[in-house]
Amino acid sequence: MARSAPAALRTSAAVFAALGDETRLGLLAKLTRGEPQSIARLTSGTRLTRQAVTKHLRVLEGAGVVRSARVGRESRFVLDPKPLDEVRTYLDHVSRQWDNALARLRALVEEQ
Repeated sequence: MARSAPAALRTSAAVFAALGDETRLGLLAKLTRGEPQSIARLTSGTRLTRQAVTKHLRVLEGAGVVRSARVGRESRFVLDPKPLDEVRTYLDHVSRQWDNALARLRALVEEQ
């Protein structure tokens, strides 16, 4: 069952908000490697504290682009590409709307 338009917009807005931070984008880049990663591994080589990374991961998790699972005493995080695919579809739709509007404007201008 497809989500309603308002629900889909809320989901997209949450994803865009989560992606609107340089640190979170960096964390996503590390998670694109495909294997679940611990907070310790995600902070390695950065100046970020574990608490800061945890905060950012929770935002990403809240937007649905990251999932976590407990493995022993630590949480491992993995990228969930489905919400990113959904916002890509949304952006493709908006892009087509703009292309159509520009084509209509061009046709109108050219016929005058």
